[in-house]
Amino acid sequence: MRAAMLPESGPIPAATAAEAVIRVEHLSKSFGDNHVLQDFSLEVGKGENVVVLGKSGSGKSVLIKCMIGLLPVDEGRVTVLGQDVAALDHDALDQLRARVGFLFQSNALYDSMTVRENLLFPLRRHWLAHRRGEEAELIKQALDDVGLGHTADMMPAELSGGMRKRIALARTLILRPEIILYDEPTTGLDPVTAREIDQLIREVQQKYNTSALIISHDMNCVRLTADRVALLVDGRCYAEGTYEALAQDPDPVIHEFFA
Repeated sequence: MRAAMLPESGPIPAATAAEAVIRVEHLSKSFGDNHVLQDFSLEVGKGENVVVLGKSGSGKSVLIKCMIGLLPVDEGRVTVLGQDVAALDHDALDQLRARVGFLFQSNALYDSMTVRENLLFPLRRHWLAHRRGEEAELIKQALDDVGLGHTADMMPAELSGGMRKRIALARTLILRPEIILYDEPTTGLDPVTAREIDQLIREVQQKYNTSALIISHDMNCVRLTADRVALLVDGRCYAEGTYEALAQDPDPVIHEFFA
């Protein structure tokens, strides 16, 4: 793997073994003759936002699904919060997922439920202990975190695309995850709304000290949210570093993303 030089005073550098909350080691995943991931390795440190940047069809979504056990890996190992994902049984995997928030590209809100009911769903589904009397306060806090405290009784169809994205993030935040996985968080949004979502991702990181892995090919999203960027090329982590360092790298493969 080619590693870009990091500036002396840049954001958080690559995670050390002691700091890593996500560790992907020599991961390979194929579908028949389509070798999507080939010996891919990456670490995410505590409190760090790492963006995986790659072209459409490069395997970004496959990577994120392997991280939470939705897809089995062919070779290699994925460790999340100190646990080997492949070694977990169904109950242990469910408990781990309660500590890892996932923001779907499509938002995945239930159209037949109000915003309040959408936020209640993960609280009542997961093993996370709480008293029923706390639910109203948890919902209020999650909606306030995304600036939509007035929407609790609205239906998803009444919300704009940007508002639905925020509600989806609120539903993720209600479980107080230690890690958030963002799958193309700005896809389909206008530039102004996309910038608001990028800023919100940073605000969540700063308020809750969450770690995040962000899948994106939106260069503005990459620039505004990333402490570190990893380039996924031909199934491998071709290079990693800060946005600024990679943008200045003369390597033609890297330059193609930042031109």
